[in-house]
Amino acid sequence: MTAFRDFNFKLLVVEKLMYWDATLSPAFSLKQHMRARGIEDLDAYVQKNELEYTVLDEARTYFEDLEIPAQLLATVEELTFDGGHQVFMECAPVWDGEDDLFDVGCLDDLDLLPNLNLFTGGRELEHMLPGALEILAARGIAAR
Repeated sequence: MTAFRDFNFKLLVVEKLMYWDATLSPAFSLKQHMRARGIEDLDAYVQKNELEYTVLDEARTYFEDLEIPAQLLATVEELTFDGGHQVFMECAPVWDGEDDLFDVGCLDDLDLLPNLNLFTGGRELEHMLPGALEILAARGIAAR
């Protein structure tokens, strides 16, 4: 099993493979998952339990346990950081993007993506992780 060190970096990879490329399936739907538990109004559940600024345990467990084969990771040539990612909404359905909930904490997982050549959202990444652009450049990964 491929082990990611940074949960939020893994979410960027999941976004690309599951929601953009549809090569990692089935696509996770927190709404469907919670509906199966008898929770029909996800937003009300989140607000009632004061979970607005957290990754819901159900989503965290799913994505932490999600295995991504190395051959699929090798298909990732570009990653994007954008606050509007579907995977973020599946983790924290009422998240407003105004905090550091999904900030990447380290780039150790770049080793898992041998064909990555472009990171879009470099300015945001540098803000989260000073020195990130230098790390990308040293690996031959362009940033924009």
